[in-house]
Formats: sequence, structure tokens, C-alpha cells
Amino acid sequence: MHQTDIPPVLVTGATGRIGRLVIDQLLDAGVPVRALTRRAETAATLPTKVEVFTGDLTVPESLDPALNGAGAVFLVWTAPPQTAAAVVERLADRVRRVVFLSSPHQTPHPFFQQPNPMAVLHAGIERLIAATGIEATIIRPGMFSSNSLAWWGPAVRTREAVRWPYGAAEWAPVDDRDVAAVAARTLWQEGYVGGDYVLTGPESLTQAAQVDVIGDTLGRRIPFEEVAPDEFRRLWEGTAPSSVVDMLLSAWRAAVGQPAHVTTAVADVLGTGPRTFRQWAADHATAFTEGPEGS
Repeated sequence: MHQTDIPPVLVTGATGRIGRLVIDQLLDAGVPVRALTRRAETAATLPTKVEVFTGDLTVPESLDPALNGAGAVFLVWTAPPQTAAAVVERLADRVRRVVFLSSPHQTPHPFFQQPNPMAVLHAGIERLIAATGIEATIIRPGMFSSNSLAWWGPAVRTREAVRWPYGAAEWAPVDDRDVAAVAARTLWQEGYVGGDYVLTGPESLTQAAQVDVIGDTLGRRIPFEEVAPDEFRRLWEGTAPSSVVDMLLSAWRAAVGQPAHVTTAVADVLGTGPRTFRQWAADHATAFTEGPEGS
């Protein structure tokens, strides 16, 4: 299939976990793809059909070559906020549509209402986009299923207990592939302009239950040991910014005893339901035994 009448779609964050999958989805649909990368050497990891441009969100004018002639942009903001207004202005001047990867900060569920610097950043960029009048779609994934690989993978691979706080906290893990599929669909098909999609998995699961699902997939029990928040902070010191750790602890604490916010947005856009966490775990079982490169 070749969508020769569709102008190229520019994907920012092209080598990230969502951007890379969006590229694959667009190519599968026959849509011409451009990728923005800060370092030319990362182009080696991208499909040969992709037209690669070097640019940096902190240098707005560096985006111009990639934007000229493009029809839509998948915007993943991975920079400080200072240049956001100038970047959004450039997008509005040069392309017809932008799909922004944001967060569910507007969702009235305790899990998403904790103080969060990233939510403040996202809200500001959304306001900038709305002010331009450009065709826009907002994608708001909840917690990714793949977070479990970064969080619990090291302990699972070494057959140690997963030591984690708030095991009873519930969230609805969403598969990265479903997020990417929704983003790709809204980038090149009509009917999604103005859409605002909170993307979740199909079921509410406690953190301890998610670990159990991973164990079921691997055919062995994975011990889960509850740790106090202060101990968790100590364990993660130097691994993640303290503001991120505090935000996660607040969100998990608020989610205890609260069924997760679950939406039908993935099915509404794709026509098929989102993958379950069990499906995700089965598809990534190798990563829990051999490491992420084996996934």
C-alpha cells in the first residue's frame, strides 16, 4: 500500500519508545515518514525508508528543513520549556496538523491529580497549540505497560524479590504499541482533528498483581515485598530525579483502594480493543530473562 498523495509525516522523538513505534505504524500504512533526531548517528537505528533530519527542539530554526513540505508532526516534547512557543509557532506556519503526546493531567482521578512538573509542561504546550488554530489531536496515555520492565525487570532477571511501595495501588497499564497505533492513525487519517484521547489498558490491576502476571508468563512465582516510601526513595536515589520519585509515590498512594481510570479510547480510534497487560508481558517475556535487548 502506498499513500502517495499524503505529504510526509515528521516524527519527533523518533528513536524513543513511542516515536519509534509510530514510525513503524506509518510505514506499514504506506505513509512517507521523516524522523527528527538530535544526533545524525542515531539514524542507523531507523528503517531505510525514513528520511532523517537532524534538529533540536531547543534550536527552533533547526527544525525548518524537516518541516518544509511536511503535512503533519508527531510532537514529543523532550526539551526544557523555554523554546516551546517558538517551536509551536513554526509548526503552525509550516504544517497542517500536529498530534501531541501529552498526559492525562485533566483526568479527574486521584492517580492523575498529583503535583507533576511534566503535567504543567504539557498543559502549557497544549495552550500554545490551541492558540495557533492548527489542526490538533491530543494523545494522553496513562501508565505504560513497559514501565514494569524498567522498574521490575532487574529484580526479575536476577530472581530477587520485587521490592516496591504501594503494592495495592491500581492502574490500567497501556501497551506502547496501542499508543503508537492511535497516534499514527490520527496523524494521517481524517476524522480525528480536535480529538482528545486518554489512552489506557482494558483493566485495572494492582502493582502486586502486575508482578504476578509477569511471574505467570515466566512460569515462576516472583516474590513481592512491600517497602516504605522512605526506603523506596533511598533505593532509587541517583536513579531518578527526586521530583519524579515524589510524584510517583503520591500517585500510587492516591490510587490505593481506587479502581483505575479505564477508557475505551483505543478501541474508539482503532476499532479493536487495547492489549491486556498479560498480552504485553507474554510478548516481552524474553526481556525479563535476557534483558531489554532481547525484547
